[in-house]
Amino acid sequence: MVKTIFAEGEPQSITEVLANKDERAELQQTTFQKFPECTLLDVKLNIPGPIKNNHYLKEIFASGILNLEEILQNSQLPFTLYKHWERATGSENFYLVDANYRSVKQKAVEFENKQKINRLFDADVLIRKQKQAISRKDLGLPVRKCFLCSKPAKECARSRTHSVADLQNYITSLYNEKFCKKSAN
Repeated sequence: MVKTIFAEGEPQSITEVLANKDERAELQQTTFQKFPECTLLDVKLNIPGPIKNNHYLKEIFASGILNLEEILQNSQLPFTLYKHWERATGSENFYLVDANYRSVKQKAVEFENKQKINRLFDADVLIRKQKQAISRKDLGLPVRKCFLCSKPAKECARSRTHSVADLQNYITSLYNEKFCKKSAN
């Protein structure tokens, strides 16, 4: 069992996180210039606090990506990994999916809900015609719930209902549950 998965890694400032967000938006724009009819699936971890990437978080990301790609393959949604980012601000995959955005969003939500640890992922679905990612609300699906209290996640994030330490402890427990059980057997 790991005491915390956040004891290592390069702390990121808000400036670095925002710069990464700007680069993401730029990549999304250039992708739509090259592939105007595609559905873009942008997958990253949503990690609280200054540590956004380390070997533990890479392990979570890799495991989740295998699960996501399996869901897409089983759904017969043709996809291509367009870009992979491995940065101190986190791992991120950008997929081009040759399918209707509604189908892609439904599979993204299925992925996010499939396992507790998958709830750490943001699987954003974007199309050229819409400035923002397609939301669950756009498809009439329930909003994401907070890990700790089951209220709408955006409410808790906005009001900072839970401490970074509490959220990191929860994420560490998910890591231990998924990855440390395997090595103990």
